[in-house]
Amino acid sequence: MRRVSVVGNAGSGKTSLASELATRLGAPHIELDAIYHQRNWEPLPDGEFQARVANLIRGDTWVVDGNYSLVREQVWRHADTVIWLDLPRPIVMRQLVQRSIRRATLRVELWNGNRERWRNLLARDPENSLIVWAWNKHSAYRHRYAAAAADPRWAHLSFHRITSRTDITRLLQNL
Repeated sequence: MRRVSVVGNAGSGKTSLASELATRLGAPHIELDAIYHQRNWEPLPDGEFQARVANLIRGDTWVVDGNYSLVREQVWRHADTVIWLDLPRPIVMRQLVQRSIRRATLRVELWNGNRERWRNLLARDPENSLIVWAWNKHSAYRHRYAAAAADPRWAHLSFHRITSRTDITRLLQNL
């Protein structure tokens, strides 16, 4: 396990796990959200996003976290491991709501000066609410990554499906 892609729904714990893995592996942690979301939540242009990610995954070891389809194939071609966080929807939603409230209340800076907004926590449109997005995407991510794990194109990857906190603990203990 030297080049790792951590994927899963928003609020599933991708960044926390990726950060811990990177520390234990002595590898850089590459958080795709931090690259993609520029000041005022402006997206980085596609070509520039792809180029930045390509540059960061040239090394021998790294841990990438994020679900961006724009760079997934690029990352997975170079990866040796995919860790798929597939926790139950109630756990993901609880974690996401708690995290979002904490970030909004404490005005935590996420990336490039961006902060979570209270109005986004209460929005009903998935494009404006990470909570609604995560609720709606839970099944889609499950289908996407189950299909990818069975796809012969990705046979070089070791897939680890994580469905509980016990699985996370076991994965970290076995490093």
